Amino acid sequence: MRLAEEGANVVIADIAPAEEVVAEAEKLGVKALAIHCDMSSGESIAAMGQQVASEMGGCDILVHNAGIYPAQLFEEMSFDDWRRVLSINLDSIFHLTKAVLPGMKEKGWGRIIAVSSTTFHSGLAYNSHYSASKAGLIAFARALASESGEFGITVNTIAPGLVRTPTTEGGPQSQWFDMLAQQQAIKRTETPDDLVGPMAFLASDDAAFVTGQTLLVDGGWRFV
Repeated sequence: MRLAEEGANVVIADIAPAEEVVAEAEKLGVKALAIHCDMSSGESIAAMGQQVASEMGGCDILVHNAGIYPAQLFEEMSFDDWRRVLSINLDSIFHLTKAVLPGMKEKGWGRIIAVSSTTFHSGLAYNSHYSASKAGLIAFARALASESGEFGITVNTIAPGLVRTPTTEGGPQSQWFDMLAQQQAIKRTETPDDLVGPMAFLASDDAAFVTGQTLLVDGGWRFV
């Protein structure tokens, strides 16, 4: 919605319906589109990219926010469990970038922003697959930034702490909200609104000389 407020046409690619969000965005005078897309499927992402090119003229700003986080002890984790998390959290940015990077290069402008996590350095137990996927996003962004800068394309990641969402409120993470808040410099629980400003900044021309970076948006959390 913030990007729509800034005048961007928006596409929401998800397996969940997003028509209500599309309607809200269209009230702001922009074009909006919801596309059913399975982020674990390269074929589904490629089809979505073709539809975006056809109906929107391509993608200038890619926000990668796909992620699942089933808490599991490593010894109880199957390879299928591992691959499911990495296919959605990490493989998806490979397929998404393949779909949009050529168009960005042709235009000479692009923004790729991936949502990582502070778990890339915290060593959070029961999340080895999740942590590996989020660390992979950071490494991917730094490498791709080196390849893409000459084409006017920046590639960055945002690393939130534990964000209060309907999913985290209903999962095992819910017990950590108060504890983590006390370990932060800003002693309150993070919400999705806290990510809006940083995201809009990295998508803007104000961040034209910022690339290959990971912006920690975690309230000054210190791991203890």
